[in-house]
Amino acid sequence: MAAEIHSRPQTARPVLLNKIEGHSDAVNAAVLIPKEDGVITVSEDRTIRVWLKRDSGQYWPSIYHTVSSPCSCMSYHHDSRRIFIGQDNGAVVEFLISEDFNKMNHVKTYPAHQNRVSDMVFSLESEWVVSTGHDKSVSWMCTQSGSMLGRHYFTAWASCLQYDHETQHAFVGDYSGQITLLKLEKQTYSTITTLKGHEGSIGTLWWDPVQRLLFSGASDHSVIMWDIGGRKGRTLLLQGHQWCSCTGAPQWLDSDSCQKCEQPFFWNIKQMWDTKTLGLRQHHCRKCGKAVCGKCSSKRSTFPIMGFEFPVRVCDACFDTIKEEDRTPLATFHEGKHNIAHMDMDPSRGLMVTCGSDRIVKVSNNSSLIPDNSCM
Repeated sequence: MAAEIHSRPQTARPVLLNKIEGHSDAVNAAVLIPKEDGVITVSEDRTIRVWLKRDSGQYWPSIYHTVSSPCSCMSYHHDSRRIFIGQDNGAVVEFLISEDFNKMNHVKTYPAHQNRVSDMVFSLESEWVVSTGHDKSVSWMCTQSGSMLGRHYFTAWASCLQYDHETQHAFVGDYSGQITLLKLEKQTYSTITTLKGHEGSIGTLWWDPVQRLLFSGASDHSVIMWDIGGRKGRTLLLQGHQWCSCTGAPQWLDSDSCQKCEQPFFWNIKQMWDTKTLGLRQHHCRKCGKAVCGKCSSKRSTFPIMGFEFPVRVCDACFDTIKEEDRTPLATFHEGKHNIAHMDMDPSRGLMVTCGSDRIVKVSNNSSLIPDNSCM
């Protein structure tokens, strides 16, 4: 089932501690059990498994439960030991796990969606389970009565979700690349705003309720930080997954002609007619944000301080201002050595669990995750 790989390391590089095997299909989610040497997994093979680390150093399933449909996602609340499983048939199933993690009892089944559940969050404060699905909707249901409280539809698949428990605001990412902010109420809701910045489908969201920051990752290989609490409209682009960090990226400017050579873009019919020239395609310099043509942005460069760990388009003028020390990487990259579909981290213990389509779950250690209290 599992094999111990390595003792706890003291280096910053992630080191594989354990490899958990035994699933017969892709593992869609895995979470570390706080304060326990345990992992919970859900899989396309329709199983929910609780793995506990034995004295031998190996993980073995203490709970092996099969449901009626492939498991697509989960939300686990450790203090109440309640676990919610999203399924391919659109249902959300709630279970209660025993204190010794050796038994799991069915509580309720919620008819949340008409298609696969893509993500979900359980809120103990409001006693709601909020979920998104491939039926292009977000729904919120009462966990006390089991009834549907509300539903909102989008024009594209709702792919991921984050929820602010204090204010009952939901962030929903979809396959069109948009993030919708909703204020949820009993029996009603209101749309607050729509965040647009990605050029590909939203794959994941993460909400920091303390700093009031929202992070979004998309298929355009970028991560954007949205400053929600500051209300200053500040966004930071983190480009280069793999991963990176940055201090800020410029807003892209709009123009009918190149802001360097003043040649018209292809939609500028009037200037094309007046100058008897063909229109050019519009690009943007990642350093200054100006709208430029291909000739005026022929160079590529990394610029890690803005989040670009891989070469991106910059205008010729900005290229000349980037010094060699400006290209020093600020991110570190580590080979996961398997297709990672989901991950969970426990910074207090420096642990990370990853899982994916290869049916393998890996528990790794990274000492850089552990908070440094030496200055406290």
